[in-house]
Amino acid sequence: MLGLNLTQEPRAIREAKAEGREEGRESEAIALVTRQLTRRLQQELPEAMRSRLTTLPLPVLEDLSEALLDFTGLSDLEQWLAQHG
Repeated sequence: MLGLNLTQEPRAIREAKAEGREEGRESEAIALVTRQLTRRLQQELPEAMRSRLTTLPLPVLEDLSEALLDFTGLSDLEQWLAQHG
């Protein structure tokens, strides 16, 4: 009648779900990288460093998850963030 297909979700809902999934992936990546860094560096990260991690986009977090395997101290993380963050 009006050309509406009520069996499909509205675009706004689909976009909101996709955005929620992306935010969830970022949240999980931040948590994972934080745990990896804590274990690799054998110390808790300073709050300022944790806050900095929360500002990184997902692709940068993914790069960091690989780079941290070579870190030996907190200074390595600081240098990496200065170059990539």
